[in-house]
Amino acid sequence: QVQLVESGGGLVQSGGSLRLSCVASGRIGIIYAMGWYRQAPGKQRELVATINSGGSTTYADSVKGRFTISRDNAKNTVYLQMNSLKPEDTAVYYCHLNAAWLLVRADYWGQGTQVTVSS
Repeated sequence: QVQLVESGGGLVQSGGSLRLSCVASGRIGIIYAMGWYRQAPGKQRELVATINSGGSTTYADSVKGRFTISRDNAKNTVYLQMNSLKPEDTAVYYCHLNAAWLLVRADYWGQGTQVTVSS
């Protein structure tokens, strides 16, 4: 089994910053990518940022220049530094892991952490 535990969400004023963390544990195996998705009320879950095993990153256009994803491979941890937050960034943020254990590749999700940006 794989567990993803997120932390760092909360309430912040517009223009503020938050840092999300996600620690993966259990039968992880080979990590291909880790990342963050978010889901606002009444909307579909969307990609925020990902980082693959080689360190390459992908960002949603709406967060480019404001958010930075990084990873500590030794700790199986992924971070999301969020700066210049806007009310439209309000959502539940989910950690995502794509990994293979004994040649079986799968996607895993955290329980989500709420980020609320007040105007």
